[in-house]
Amino acid sequence: MSASYDVIVVGAGPGGYVAAIRAAQLGHKTAIVEREHLGGICLNWGCIPTKALLRSAEVFSLMQHAEAFGLASDNARFDLGKVVQRSRKIAGQLNSGVGFLLKKHKIEVIMGEARLEKGAPAPTVIVKGKEGGEQKLAARHVILATGARARIAPQAGLAPDGNRIWTYKEAMVPKDMPKSLLVIGSGAIGIEFASFYRSLGAEVTVVEMLDRILPVEDEEISALARKALEKQGMKFLTGAQVEKVEKSAARVSATIRTSRGTEIIAAERLILAIGIVGNVENLGLEALGVRIEKTHVVIDGYGRTNVPNLYAIGDLAGAPWLAHKASHEGVICVEALSGVKDVHALDPMRIPGCTYCQPQIASVGLTEAAAKATGRNVKIGRFPFRGNGKAIALGEAEGLVKTVFDAATGELLGAHMIGAEVTELIQGYVVAMGMETTESELAATVFPHPTLSEMMHEAVLDAYGRAIHI
Repeated sequence: MSASYDVIVVGAGPGGYVAAIRAAQLGHKTAIVEREHLGGICLNWGCIPTKALLRSAEVFSLMQHAEAFGLASDNARFDLGKVVQRSRKIAGQLNSGVGFLLKKHKIEVIMGEARLEKGAPAPTVIVKGKEGGEQKLAARHVILATGARARIAPQAGLAPDGNRIWTYKEAMVPKDMPKSLLVIGSGAIGIEFASFYRSLGAEVTVVEMLDRILPVEDEEISALARKALEKQGMKFLTGAQVEKVEKSAARVSATIRTSRGTEIIAAERLILAIGIVGNVENLGLEALGVRIEKTHVVIDGYGRTNVPNLYAIGDLAGAPWLAHKASHEGVICVEALSGVKDVHALDPMRIPGCTYCQPQIASVGLTEAAAKATGRNVKIGRFPFRGNGKAIALGEAEGLVKTVFDAATGELLGAHMIGAEVTELIQGYVVAMGMETTESELAATVFPHPTLSEMMHEAVLDAYGRAIHI
């Protein structure tokens, strides 16, 4: 059986399904191929269900501090099974929602595993169904959105077994609550799981190979995050290398080398969060001559590969590995191949990053160090949460908003935050950067009172010596 389309998208994650919908909106006959579940890792095993888990942990933490709000919450406790069940129910609800959207836009959904063969004008897509049969699909354009998976290090014993050593997937559906946990990697995924399990009472140790946690963040924010998380009882080993991991029936033991020497840390469970690798295997990319570097397909700013009419988006196409980057990249790709005017190439510096631990962390653009490394003269603004009335009223007076400006032009180069709800606040700075506003325009903007967003205004004013409330 064969069929022909204008656009075929391989992978129905946040990049793929958004690309397919935009293609349909632009009048293309569109199909999407998915081997497992609509919504991809993000919706089913990543972004959304982890936030459901973290919300439960946040509420539990608030219950334990009810007295500070003049409330009583005696014998606060949690039911781990129900916490996980809520998370899975939310993932299922959104999975169905993606199916509805694809149907609404008359996009054909083909479940199966895809591989590519030479064809014209785009490679031919061969789909192997779950029952073993194959169908051949032709298209004018093929977009790869196959995502990525957790990186492992079997040479050091860091290979998931579903029992003692977990990836994000096992960590999201624990059958019992570990009393102790070792997290390898302090990026967003590692820190979010560390925060979740620590909030529910586990003894948590985080191991990071680099010299600080959350190494992609501004150094000042990274240091504040460590201080806050250590105050909660979390332990960190930075500049640390895992040399060996051994398992027993009851625990995992990791031999870890630091500048101070070697130590052995034992825990009931270990979560592996050392990055991702692109899903480039078994797609036929090598035979097509697709350029691949470090497990990721090489593209230009519009998703185009070196093979005519073949595109790649999302985690498959490299950093930043974020769902919203994948979605935006999908829209750019489809609009560019459709000939839409004034389509701008993806600018990674305008992609915000968020970490949903307690306290939350969010950023966009250049860090202070990166801005200085460009040779610019910079102006730095800071405003602490303790100077904001709404933060104090919320009982969330720990945090910081930091801005980085070009001293010569007033251009906003970056913004970095730690504290309550900063993952919602960061978009204000993202919009400002997208509209190329200067410090004078931001300073003249009126922010509502009382809100946390007032700190964004004050952080701009502070960069120019004009802050009011500090």
